[in-house]
Amino acid sequence: MLLIGLTGNYGMGKSSVLSMFKKFGAYTLDADEIVRELLKKSYVKKKIKQIFGNDFFCADGRINKKKIADAIFSDNTLRTGLENILHPLVFKKIFSIIKTVKKKYRLAIIEVPLLFERNYSNIFDKTITVFTTKKEAIKRLEKKGINKKDAIIRLKTQLPVKEKIKKSDFTINNSRTPELTMKAVEKIYKKLLKEATYGNN
Repeated sequence: MLLIGLTGNYGMGKSSVLSMFKKFGAYTLDADEIVRELLKKSYVKKKIKQIFGNDFFCADGRINKKKIADAIFSDNTLRTGLENILHPLVFKKIFSIIKTVKKKYRLAIIEVPLLFERNYSNIFDKTITVFTTKKEAIKRLEKKGINKKDAIIRLKTQLPVKEKIKKSDFTINNSRTPELTMKAVEKIYKKLLKEATYGNN
């Protein structure tokens, strides 16, 4: 099985592309989905409370995600602290899942937003960056309810997408129509499937 890391910056359509790979037959995982599950665990909340304090939790014990997001996108130390708690747990879960499905699939595509920022590319056999223009990304984030100012702040916390493109084995331009994006996904899927089946030659 080939393990593929899929990345890109906020608002650039990583999740949409991931779902396209799934339609073609790849096994797919979203690291953000795993994070959402982890944030419900009491032992994870306990670790987060040690860094952020009680003020970042609701009265019923749930994490105040809005407050956490505002804090981590304005404070690098808090953001790194949270990543250091969550990322090892996320990869532990990913490897656990992959172990159970590797005999059934030739390709596993894992969506990892901070693939290059945290130097995780060496974990994967190949990497793919999904990109759009910054303007398009901001527009999409605004549609999700994130105002322009916050959208720009979030994008600034990530490595410029041009740098990610340089570091990637494959790139997908997601600025165009869904049909064109689907064609790009299909082309890469076929190449990866061939490599997973026959090797580099």
